[in-house]
Amino acid sequence: MADTDRQYDIVVWGATGVAGRLVAEYLTEQYDPSAVTLAIGGRNETRLKALAADLAEGTEWNDVPIILGDATDPASLRELAASTAVVCTTVGPYTTYGTPLVEACIDAGTDYCDLTGEVNWIRETVDRFHDAAVEAETRIVHSCGFDSVPADIGTALVQSFARETFGVPCDTVRIYVEDGSGGVSGGTLASFGELFEAAAEDPVARETLANPYSLAPPGERDGVDPGQRRWPKQDPLRDEWTAPSPMAPVNERIVRRSNALLGYPWGREFRCSEVVPTGRGLRGAATAGAVAGGLGLFSAAMSVGPLRSGIRTYVFPDPGEGPTSEETDQGYFTIRVLGRGTADGNRFTVEAEFGADWGPGYGATARMLGEAGMCLHEDDTDSPLSGGVLTPAAAIGTPLADRLRAVGFTATVSEATGPGV
Repeated sequence: MADTDRQYDIVVWGATGVAGRLVAEYLTEQYDPSAVTLAIGGRNETRLKALAADLAEGTEWNDVPIILGDATDPASLRELAASTAVVCTTVGPYTTYGTPLVEACIDAGTDYCDLTGEVNWIRETVDRFHDAAVEAETRIVHSCGFDSVPADIGTALVQSFARETFGVPCDTVRIYVEDGSGGVSGGTLASFGELFEAAAEDPVARETLANPYSLAPPGERDGVDPGQRRWPKQDPLRDEWTAPSPMAPVNERIVRRSNALLGYPWGREFRCSEVVPTGRGLRGAATAGAVAGGLGLFSAAMSVGPLRSGIRTYVFPDPGEGPTSEETDQGYFTIRVLGRGTADGNRFTVEAEFGADWGPGYGATARMLGEAGMCLHEDDTDSPLSGGVLTPAAAIGTPLADRLRAVGFTATVSEATGPGV
């Protein structure tokens, strides 16, 4: 939104957590105070003041304002939302702490972006708040980190190239989690645990995880896609073995919601899936089987109440714990997206590569969320939508890829040729 009456352009909410601190550090390193008015928010004044001092050191940010509030105090969240044009929030699990902030932002007409991968909660906000956000012309943009920017924006790049080059979209898109290294924080795993907890107790959450189209608009929650893959399979697009991807339950649904929100520019028969490539031959098959088996065992354990409680208590790190700065800086990831379509009776394949030389969960995610916030602040978007519960591709589109490319990400797209395609 564009609102010159707001005190701040962007507030990073949850700034003293692992992800929030990285977002605040990125924005103050990448931009100066003339480009964006920034504040950091949370509930611990001492830690916020220490972070503000750290952010000012060696930068042009002599004074970074702090905003005190509590995720469980709606009044403080209303004050927060009214003070800024955009909120970038890293406060999770969102199922527990996210809803009051979404409500406050819609009431204040404040754009919002987050890092959630909790599809049960996204479904809740779609059902409860989408119409109100449309009416308020407020953009509530979920999943602006590793879940689900590479998959969602990568698909948008493929489809934009296909339509411009061949005149038609791809009818099938496959997302490959090719490579990566980086730490996982306690907050991320807490969100993962919340997903299984909700599925155990809430029939709507169970239906959300069972239905591949559960994030589509009401009345449009069915289609041709069977849902995320659970078993090893030889991939027809790359002629190699693939295993299920642990991120597929989130990313595939986000991509399908993007297609629906934009009015089905990729067709109602559009199919998408996300997998992990494991290679060719017996070794590829064995690796795919091992990955699928490990994911199956973990999911089965997390579906049993006492086992889930034990894993969350004794295996998962505590919220607030996360990777070291060295792990964040030395991480990397590569996501490849292949789209297949037909034009004038001939099949074509489009390939996008999306990656970065930072850990996917934190170094890269901080930049993705920060640039999503900047896109909303500057209205740097390619979207017909002015409000609603949205996705990165539906709310922002390819300008987000342009901004990330400018700060060091790989975001390429071209016609795919050669062996294995």
